[in-house]
Amino acid sequence: MPYCFIQDVAADEEIYRQVMDLVTNEPPAGLITHVAAKRDGGLRYVDVWESEADWERFRDAHVEPAVTKVLAGFGIEHTHDGVTIEELDVIHVWRGDA
Repeated sequence: MPYCFIQDVAADEEIYRQVMDLVTNEPPAGLITHVAAKRDGGLRYVDVWESEADWERFRDAHVEPAVTKVLAGFGIEHTHDGVTIEELDVIHVWRGDA
């Protein structure tokens, strides 16, 4: 069953771009879709993965180290303060051809 979540972070487009530059050039194994959008106070990510384990592997191996490095460049400690995550029950995933 797919794993889906919404994550709100207090980051801007520059921080996001720098993190993505470090993460990977290829879609990771298990990723179905990732959307990053601006919102008041930061960014919102909507992710759908083939499994929660796929997300956790990618997060631990790539996302967390990249975020730590980028935030350190801005003099910001990498904590999860101000980050909210809401898991969603997936009933349907419809992909277009990217």
